Order: sequence, then structure tokens, then C-alpha cells
Amino acid sequence: QVQLVESGGGLVQAGGSLRLSCAASGIILGINNMGWYRQAPAQQRELVASITRSGRTNYADSVKGRFTISRDNAKNTVYLQMNSMKPEDTAVYYCNAVRWDDRAFWGQGTQVTVSS
Repeated sequence: QVQLVESGGGLVQAGGSLRLSCAASGIILGINNMGWYRQAPAQQRELVASITRSGRTNYADSVKGRFTISRDNAKNTVYLQMNSMKPEDTAVYYCNAVRWDDRAFWGQGTQVTVSS
């Protein structure tokens, strides 16, 4: 099993910044992709950004140029730096890790609220 623990959510004003962290523990050998998803009220969960073990990144169009995903393999941690935040970024953000056998693991979620 893989356990994912997120931190760094909170309340920020529009235009501000937050940094999310997600630390993986447990049987972490063979984790390939890690990423961040978000889910707003009455909305489907959507991909925000992902990063491969080698550092290749992918972003949702809505966050390109504002958010940056990074990964520290030595610490088994993935980060999401969120800048120029907008009210529409308000959601619960979930950390995701995909193992070598394509099994996905999820964190418990952290609330991010952007006030206008």
C-alpha cells in the first residue's frame, strides 16, 4: 500500500499563491506518475498537473503558466506551486500516485479557497 499525505491548503486572496505538498510513504517502490487533481462542488474531479518519475510534466490548460508541479524522488514528495490564483481555483485538491502496475492511490484531499 501507498499512503499519501497532503498539506499546504488554505484560504488565499485572488492573485495570491499557495504551495501544496504531498508525501508518499509505505510501499513506494515502483511509483511512476504523481499528480494533483481537484474537485469543486458539484463538479467532476479533474487533472490539474502530473509529473513522471523522470520529470516530464503535464498541465490542464486552465493552470498553464500559473501552476508548477515538481517532484523530489529522494523525499518521495510532489509539490504544486500555485501562483496568480483565481476564485475558480477553489476546490479540494487531491494528490495521486500511480504504481508500476497502474494501481492508483489517493490522498485525503486538502481544501483550497480563493477569495475574490
